[in-house]
Amino acid sequence: VAPAGTGTVLVTVTTPGGTTGGVAYTYVAVPSLTSISPIAGPVTGGTTVTLTGTGFTGATAVNFGATPATSFTVNSNTQITAVAPAGTGTVLVTVTTPGGTTGGVAYTYVPVPSLSSLSPTLGPIAGGTSVTITGTGLTGATAVNFGATPATSFTVNSATQITAVAPAGTGAVLVTVTTAGGVSNGQLYTYVALPALISLSPVAGPVAGGTTVTLTGTGLTGATAVTFGATPATSFTVNSDTQITAVAPAGTGVVQATVTTPGGTSSGVFYTYVALPTIGIPVPASGPTAGGTSVIIPGTALTTTDSVTFGGVLASFTVNSDTQLVAVTPPGAAGAVDIVVSTAGGTVTATGAFTYVAGPGI
Repeated sequence: VAPAGTGTVLVTVTTPGGTTGGVAYTYVAVPSLTSISPIAGPVTGGTTVTLTGTGFTGATAVNFGATPATSFTVNSNTQITAVAPAGTGTVLVTVTTPGGTTGGVAYTYVPVPSLSSLSPTLGPIAGGTSVTITGTGLTGATAVNFGATPATSFTVNSATQITAVAPAGTGAVLVTVTTAGGVSNGQLYTYVALPALISLSPVAGPVAGGTTVTLTGTGLTGATAVTFGATPATSFTVNSDTQITAVAPAGTGVVQATVTTPGGTSSGVFYTYVALPTIGIPVPASGPTAGGTSVIIPGTALTTTDSVTFGGVLASFTVNSDTQLVAVTPPGAAGAVDIVVSTAGGTVTATGAFTYVAGPGI
């Protein structure tokens, strides 16, 4: 049984016949393990771990807890590279040499992360959307990817939640999270093109609102808002990717109608609020039952006039200005009739304002 000692000594045997020549015996210092890198890896093992310390020459074993490393290489007296075996929880890594076994350094087995949902699942191709990622095993995340592109930035809120800023991209991609445990499953995220608004119909309506307006464009699917100026539409329906029907809210003047989707907000198309028209006393105020009389009708807000009737019968007309139009009377029965003027701003009636006069008889 070897006594304590240091260095290399000669072992000899003495009998009554004398003492043998010596054979070398070397005292080896107990190895010391000071650090490992990385300090965590997946439960499936396979991580290459660098062990740093002293006295590693001649190492006979590297253990992760009670389990031997899958393999190891002694690089020098101060470094070993070992492949972690499969395992769970936190274990102590040790090195054994002829000098003994080191103290342990903690190594943690991390489960593979798992993703269950994203919110929102859509965003503009320019990126910049803040996406909440929900799952398990997210602590210590080292990467969040949207397809092959890293998130612009991300914050690990807890073991079950990460907030990430989507990078620019196109189409549908899988969002994944990488931790020491590996790469998670993917959750689908779709990049949506910026919507484009091409036209409105009609392009004007009353200040009181209530006009049903058809908006035509592209990329309108998933619209979250339709606004007239700064005011949301009273209601809207997405008919297709190229058409939305919206009810104009109350408003005044000329505003821009826009559509907002997860892809962003479209450019605006002009919509004009038209005041309710008024009409005054026509000149002349009477004419023959045969029709054909040119009647000057004064008023206000007449620019968008779309019909003029005398006694319910359509008349031809010309709008001279916002305050005057000229209508040609259609044939009518003798007597007073209403003049009705309709515009984008609404309809106004002048009751009994024009009188049809029968011609003389013989």
